[in-house]
Amino acid sequence: MSSLAVPQAEPRAGSTPGTAQDRPPLRRRIALIPTVTLLLGALYCLLPVAWVVIAATKSGPELFSTFTFLPGTGFADNVRDLSAYRDGVYWKWMGNSALYAGVGALLSACVSAVSGYALATYRFRGRETLFNVLLAGVLMPPVILAVPQYLLLAKADLTDSYLSVLLPQILFPYGVYLARIYAAAAVPADVIEAGRMDGASEWRIFTRIALPMMIPGMVTVFLFQFVAIWNNFLLPYIMLSDDEKFPITLGLFTLLEQGANTPALYTLVITGAFLAVLPLVALFLVIQRFWSLDLLSGAVKS
Repeated sequence: MSSLAVPQAEPRAGSTPGTAQDRPPLRRRIALIPTVTLLLGALYCLLPVAWVVIAATKSGPELFSTFTFLPGTGFADNVRDLSAYRDGVYWKWMGNSALYAGVGALLSACVSAVSGYALATYRFRGRETLFNVLLAGVLMPPVILAVPQYLLLAKADLTDSYLSVLLPQILFPYGVYLARIYAAAAVPADVIEAGRMDGASEWRIFTRIALPMMIPGMVTVFLFQFVAIWNNFLLPYIMLSDDEKFPITLGLFTLLEQGANTPALYTLVITGAFLAVLPLVALFLVIQRFWSLDLLSGAVKS
């Protein structure tokens, strides 16, 4: 009785016989876990943004009657109604937020640059103690500081004013921490000593030599503080009573409260929230380009 011989495939060079060649290695499968986790996190963060963008295009009846992610036809009418609400108070709120965030972030970046440079460059008694106190300020929740800040500004008769929102935002402990770390890494001590030997004053050394090298780090501090002030709700809520001085966060909150009795205002709140995000997106895109250029050529330009 004869049997047919079945030809056996020759093993590949460098491979172990009996192993599955088409099966991906276990290490490759494990490497996919961080990617999948990041994709799920991105989906979790972007899904509410997508909802706001789509809901802003819907009219009042469409908002409660159509599929959630089906675009509507009322975006232009929503913007028109929002602009007409109380003679355009929404754009007043947007201007207030731009004032609070722009001026506050700029002053905060300047204070952080000076403080961080001083802590990184000069040696004086109590320097580490002062720095540790600043680090404790980073860990302090803002809600703990809001009431003492209100009482302090009330004693100075500054509540319900623009300064009551601006002044507490100028000192940014995390910005000082970043400025110190960045100044210690980006500003060589030899360059500072060379400036002193040339007879330059300490202020001139800081403004003409150290500050241009610190610009990329200060842009980061400005961006962080701008976003924090723009999204801040608690401090204006405690400090302000005149709605003409409200930022966009507090203004939309009051509009949402009125929407509990007037459902037609819900579309205005959603449209206002969508428009309030656009300045942050535009600022991030502009600063990211500027930031990248400075990271590549900051020290050369100085």
